[in-house]
Amino acid sequence: MRLKNYSFNQRILIGKKILKICKEKKVKFIVNDDPILAKKINADGCHLGQKDMNITKAREIIGNKLIGITCHNSIKLAKAAIKTKANYLAFGAFYSTKTKKVKYKASVDILNKVRKLTNIPIVAIGGINSCNYKNLLLNKANFLAISGYIWNNKKYKPIKAIELLK
Repeated sequence: MRLKNYSFNQRILIGKKILKICKEKKVKFIVNDDPILAKKINADGCHLGQKDMNITKAREIIGNKLIGITCHNSIKLAKAAIKTKANYLAFGAFYSTKTKKVKYKASVDILNKVRKLTNIPIVAIGGINSCNYKNLLLNKANFLAISGYIWNNKKYKPIKAIELLK
């Protein structure tokens, strides 16, 4: 759940509704940037960017739940996240995206290099759609974070966009 322009109380209400859906569908619910909110709504974990709370402090708040770390396009950041026992590593943006401003461009080469360092799951982020997702999976990404293609797609409604990823 990535909601930047909502109050904490609004995010709690929305988060509880999303959590219920996730439990019904048996999928993990990860809160972006906010371990305190993740704990408050009993999410499965949180995702931390490089400017967010550090993983040690987040672990104190949410305990043994999932914590993922943004590593952009950096082996150095990946090694640091591995050392601090992140549950997954996120890299990107792999492609152009309008979801957020892209400061770091990642390539499939980074996926292969990181896979040689660890078996921790790797998440690919940024500009992923029905035309490019398979290349990321073939190059060692375990998971894909897909937002704009699903929610801001001018050609397909969300359900149809998701079906095209199968």
